[in-house]
Amino acid sequence: MKVLAALSGGVDSAVAAARAKEAGHDVVGVHMALSRNRDEFRTGSRGCCSIEDAMDARRAADKLGIPYYVWDLSDEFHDTVVADFLSEYQAGRTPNPCVRCNEHIKFDTLLARAEAMGFDAVATGHYARIVIREDGLRELHRAADPAKDQSYVLAVMGPHKLAQAMFPLGGVASKAEVRAEAAARGLGVSAKPDSYDICFVADGDTKGFLERALGENPGDIVDETGEVVGAHTGAYAFTVGQRKGLRLPRPAADGAPRYVTSVDTARNVVTVGPETLLSVRTLRADAVVWLAPDVPCAVPTACHVQVRAHGEAVGASAVRSGDAVTVELDEPMRGVAAGQSLVMYQGTRVIAQATIAR
Repeated sequence: MKVLAALSGGVDSAVAAARAKEAGHDVVGVHMALSRNRDEFRTGSRGCCSIEDAMDARRAADKLGIPYYVWDLSDEFHDTVVADFLSEYQAGRTPNPCVRCNEHIKFDTLLARAEAMGFDAVATGHYARIVIREDGLRELHRAADPAKDQSYVLAVMGPHKLAQAMFPLGGVASKAEVRAEAAARGLGVSAKPDSYDICFVADGDTKGFLERALGENPGDIVDETGEVVGAHTGAYAFTVGQRKGLRLPRPAADGAPRYVTSVDTARNVVTVGPETLLSVRTLRADAVVWLAPDVPCAVPTACHVQVRAHGEAVGASAVRSGDAVTVELDEPMRGVAAGQSLVMYQGTRVIAQATIAR
């Protein structure tokens, strides 16, 4: 097959490309330049898409003996991922930009270009597995290494994109195995730190990023009775379940910690309360992406659901109705916010993804 290998400049994508080539595919490497104002160097483990990353990707491609290109997708990234991130926070929801990047950039824009150029598949360094059944149906599964599993952020891709994706690292036992393989292959990125946090918020200060983009908008912080207990500079900067950064002038009457229980950006009000108010048993989500046509969930169906990339999966019963799904949890879940991605599993298999509405 003719395979386009997405090279981020990190060790995972480099080893994934090496494995794709070793499997006999005709591999071409491409680095996606996603930032409009790229730094020359990356600062430790924060950020990505620096000029340094592009050069590391080029050196990896040279070592592997594959053609290499840089595609400027910065406008697409800003107009979809960054703009969505800002609008979701502005509406009082909590988005996951990695989910949107995989949806709109890595497995939409990138795949569309790859298809137009005659490629059969796109290979990435994501940790997830694709299982092809005897009837030809492709299933998305968790990675062999639970600590590195990225199926949560990949679930949004849908069956069409799944059919054209390759994840050569899905079966590795650990990240240490990938680094050792990179070193054995002579890839200079074998000891390069992983990137984490939000790539376009390189300093890790999400609140500061939002304030710079959206401006300050002072308002009240109230308790569950409606009494004003503090002030904020923008309701959009808060998320349900948040405890730190509230800067309340006085503690609760019983001395217990207070958490954000709701964010109303229309009224510019943040409500706080005791931890007990954070627990929910019912979730409703829409914009469903269904990956398991053989598991329709027209009636209550047992599954596990996960609402954070590294969160714990909780047992549940789910019912699908058109473009929406209702989930009844087996046990309460804390700090769930509208806008989060909900992913449904049966065992290691991804059944569906949806966006939490309430």
